[in-house]
Amino acid sequence: MKHSIKKIFQNLSLLLLLAAVFAAFGVLAAVEHSKSYEKIDNLNNQKRIISSLLSLPKGDLDLALIQFNGKSTQLLHDIDKLRNQYEFSFIERFILSNSKEYLSDLDKLSSLTKEFNERASDFYTKKNNGDKEKEEALQKSFLSLYDQINNIIFRAVSYNQQKFNIHKNITYLAFILILSIAFWYRKRLASIYKDIEYLYNVDKKGYEIFSQEAGAIAVRMRRKPDVSENPAMVDPVTGINNLKGLMSSYAEKKNVKEKNYTSVTIFEIDNFSKTNRVYSQELTQNILKKVAFAISLHKQSADVIARTDYNQFTVILSRESKEQSYKDADIIRQSVAELKLTSPELGPIVIKMSGGFVIKPNHISLEEGITQAKKVLSYAKETGGDKISQIKDLAHSEL
Repeated sequence: MKHSIKKIFQNLSLLLLLAAVFAAFGVLAAVEHSKSYEKIDNLNNQKRIISSLLSLPKGDLDLALIQFNGKSTQLLHDIDKLRNQYEFSFIERFILSNSKEYLSDLDKLSSLTKEFNERASDFYTKKNNGDKEKEEALQKSFLSLYDQINNIIFRAVSYNQQKFNIHKNITYLAFILILSIAFWYRKRLASIYKDIEYLYNVDKKGYEIFSQEAGAIAVRMRRKPDVSENPAMVDPVTGINNLKGLMSSYAEKKNVKEKNYTSVTIFEIDNFSKTNRVYSQELTQNILKKVAFAISLHKQSADVIARTDYNQFTVILSRESKEQSYKDADIIRQSVAELKLTSPELGPIVIKMSGGFVIKPNHISLEEGITQAKKVLSYAKETGGDKISQIKDLAHSEL
């Protein structure tokens, strides 16, 4: 089976985009990891501040008050900073879904900090700052706040462990994916390069073409010299294949797209035969040339067209579905009907064609397929012409 270069590069582009997504997630996880250190530093700094508030100089109340106001404000600022940082913690918010728990911890921390600030303010700003009861209240508030900060730190460590596990698994998956892509597509790209090397020398024997596109190019490169070297395979009027050229071209192209359906359609120009010559020889040849040109406009790389009789053209199409083959054959018929021709004696000329369409299975020969198409063509002509009939139409008429 030949592979499509287009599909290979589409898949490669998609996989590289997926690898970029994994890499972006890794960058996001790395940023959050660095932010987690900032969060831990923030909490440890709060512990240092509240510890220092227990040992302010009591001999100078004005100095103690200045230091207290600065440090108590810093505590509240640090808590707000933790809230702002959490807005950018996408993994914690959207994957771990710990918003409710974390924000609840910060609310409790804020409440305990305010309570601690009140106890410290009451202890340092009152003249009776040596009151044992107030000192005990401050100490109790300190311990509650210190424990809450430790709880948040412990939970932050737990969050970091979960994020690390996610990051680790994604990193492993990204590594396996990129390694697989590297080995898988290295082989395919090497095969494509060999196809390109083969196209430099299409006469090389024993080489099996890997890609559909290279196969089609090779067929064209081989076909062109054959036409010029063997004019017996070319119809002298239209410049396309004759019956011999049809057989030769089909033999070269039949394996270009192995999984496609092959259809054989024989077109016949209605009311245009050797026994019914209503046009001059010059006009007749001009009509045949224009019909051949109109048909060739719809020809793809794996298709074969030929003039196989006085007013008959045989078209072999290779398509991915039977329906598409029939649709393209009918488009050819319609495009011929749209040709604009005029004759000084007869005026505008309308060209109509009948067609016999069959799908050729792999197990029957091209000759047998042509024979079946001719039978179907006869039915199309007998039933009015200017249409394409199929085997099922013939079968229905015989019931």
